[in-house]
Amino acid sequence: PERGLISPAEFIPMSEDNGLINPIGRWVLHESCRQLREWHKTYPSVQPVTMNVNISGRQFSQPDLIDTISRTLKDTGLDAQYLKLEITESVLMENAESAAEMLAELKALGSQLAIDDFGTGYSSFSHLHKFPIDTLKIDRAFVSRMDTSSESAEIVKTILMLGHNLRMQVVAEGVETSSQVKHLRSLGCDYGQGFYLGMPLDPVSAKNLISEESSLKSFS
Repeated sequence: PERGLISPAEFIPMSEDNGLINPIGRWVLHESCRQLREWHKTYPSVQPVTMNVNISGRQFSQPDLIDTISRTLKDTGLDAQYLKLEITESVLMENAESAAEMLAELKALGSQLAIDDFGTGYSSFSHLHKFPIDTLKIDRAFVSRMDTSSESAEIVKTILMLGHNLRMQVVAEGVETSSQVKHLRSLGCDYGQGFYLGMPLDPVSAKNLISEESSLKSFS
């Protein structure tokens, strides 16, 4: 009411610093799983969609993370295979060995795992094959420049080849133009994420979108 909308770029780092990210993260996880389970029950004819939930660096280091996720899945009744947890590359590389152990425990729950903002930081490709990752998400910084920078285009191409060679899906983040879509398709990118493909939706708008998909399925 006083400051208007506050960007996540501002409040997430502050929440990380003061520890509020943990209760925020628990609420987001529970609400995401609850909402997804509701959609699955409401639209059984639609292929079940997955929900991606970001796990912050501070959350990832919490000793009760596995218990929190396991309890949330049980409380909401969501099948773990439809929950995809996103962890940034920089968080994983702070301590690659302990990160690999935590990822293995998360994978044992049945959830999918994704590395967010891949290509931006500290990653040593020698560690990547040790992580039980399902998806690499190419950082938007490279995607946004791929049509104007040959270096960025080569990085996108290299990450795609790397991910596919390791049998991972690859998602391009920050897709905002038709030329980027065309370029990514020519490279064999699996998925795209960005304003060109779809704006963020509130639960009601998302429900309407799923409902339209359900109607199309019923008449096909």
